[in-house]
Amino acid sequence: MTDSTHPTYERPSTYVVELQEGIPSYEIDDAKKTYKHQYSNIYYMRLQLLRSFVQTRAKAKWKDVAGNPPYIERVLEVNKGELCYIIGTIYMEMPLKPNVMDDIASDLAIPPPPPLTKFLSSEDAVMIEDESGRIQLIGDRLKKANLVTGVIIGALGMETSDGGFEVADLCYAGMPPQEAGPDVAPQDQGEDNMDVDDDGEPYELVAFISGLSLDDENCNDVNVAMLAEFLVGELDVKTSSRISRLVIAGNSLAPVVLLPLEDEETDNTKSWKNQEVINFSTAPTLQLGAFMLDIAGTMPIHLVPGPTDPSGAILPQQRVPRGMFGKVHEYSTFTCETNPVWLRFATGKEPESETETEVDTETEGDVVRTRWRAPRPPPPFSRTFLVNSGQPLDDMYKYVASPPTTRIQLAENSLRWRHMAPTAPDTLWCHPYFDLEPFILPVTPDFYVIGNQPEFSTKLVEEEDESEGKRRCRIVLVPVFSKTGALVLVNLRTLEATCTRIDTKGFAVKEKKAKELAEQRRREKEQEVKDQTEPREPLRKSTQLPEALLDDEID
Repeated sequence: MTDSTHPTYERPSTYVVELQEGIPSYEIDDAKKTYKHQYSNIYYMRLQLLRSFVQTRAKAKWKDVAGNPPYIERVLEVNKGELCYIIGTIYMEMPLKPNVMDDIASDLAIPPPPPLTKFLSSEDAVMIEDESGRIQLIGDRLKKANLVTGVIIGALGMETSDGGFEVADLCYAGMPPQEAGPDVAPQDQGEDNMDVDDDGEPYELVAFISGLSLDDENCNDVNVAMLAEFLVGELDVKTSSRISRLVIAGNSLAPVVLLPLEDEETDNTKSWKNQEVINFSTAPTLQLGAFMLDIAGTMPIHLVPGPTDPSGAILPQQRVPRGMFGKVHEYSTFTCETNPVWLRFATGKEPESETETEVDTETEGDVVRTRWRAPRPPPPFSRTFLVNSGQPLDDMYKYVASPPTTRIQLAENSLRWRHMAPTAPDTLWCHPYFDLEPFILPVTPDFYVIGNQPEFSTKLVEEEDESEGKRRCRIVLVPVFSKTGALVLVNLRTLEATCTRIDTKGFAVKEKKAKELAEQRRREKEQEVKDQTEPREPLRKSTQLPEALLDDEID
């Protein structure tokens, strides 16, 4: 018999469905794991693929401009004093930008300076280039554009007497097309502002966290333990019961710190290789596996690597080996993803029928009967996610002045530029692709999720025109959990996003008392052993804990 005072909650189901045609995979197979190609191929492919989109939008945008400015196909063929528009790739000439040639020529005996947080200086220049060459862009219009290296733009203006191209207006490729979705009424949300009342329509949440940053010092962090309890429903069952799956968006582990080897007498029989063994702790990796093991039995987990995780240093980062996390690798609900990654989740339970139509034929005497089994129906409701661990946004942020520019503005710009990581490969390391440019956005995702950001922020971006129709995307910046104790919940049905913080107020005192209890038990145990080994009558030690400490003991 169910107690009416304790309502039951059922966790909603979601499942992964096939992505739309044209969405790239960021997995690099063995045939493409080569570094013999030049990075110029990426810039060439980017310009060829995006030029037509920019030209179409520029023609429509500037069709009513006085003088009917023509399109000049090569930037070096513009005429002085003639209003026209050109299309090319932006290159930011910035003296403070890292330069690999300078690194090679520098004295290796001198330690390098720490990396800069900003590349801005008074000597910066904005250039636009195509196959023919490069020309400098000038004008006040550029000050508000927040351009970065690698963006494909159209620039309306004219060449001045000193050889620069004075810009009057700019045009971008625009947000890519989007598959028609359900009719929803999304709203901008803040922290803890999502309605989670079960009395309304059913809905499904997806939880995002990033920056757990587990290391030797915080691998037993109270916040991480409470996060696991919240997700499985031990703290706030009403909210957590609506969470259908968890996505960990990078930096689950802190940067590896090499530990000094213990000082021991050198054994002459040891080989030189054995004396040079690197020593580091495996505790954070095991703790991450234990954390995910607590959750994997409750909901699916998607682990996206970040810059501090063991998955290489260049984009796209490949899947972390799932076997390194212990027993959780045996769970089918645990999936390691690439960084970045496209995901598509559908609501409800996954159909059991196959994707292709099946035919059963039965023969009864001279009669042949054919039964058609229906194919797997299309998902009634699904959302597309584009997730990365924050490297592209962090790198673009170094190009712009902040304030006034914010990270959410740059994320919005990347959607309108139709490119997720324009600064790659200039200042953001990436794989040297030869025949494709995977960071171009083929479609507009429903959610664009960026991990490891200083603070939570979200914005609904919308765009509509005749050629591409209506598109909208919810941008979500996921804060670093180790610094903020925050996770983000997104609603698949309404496109809402909210930030929930794990509250440890008052828990630190209990944790301190628990450590005091453990230390007292340890001292008593040592004293008992000491008393048993001494040749005198052992003193009686009370093992009763003080009542004051018992009152504060954690349940």
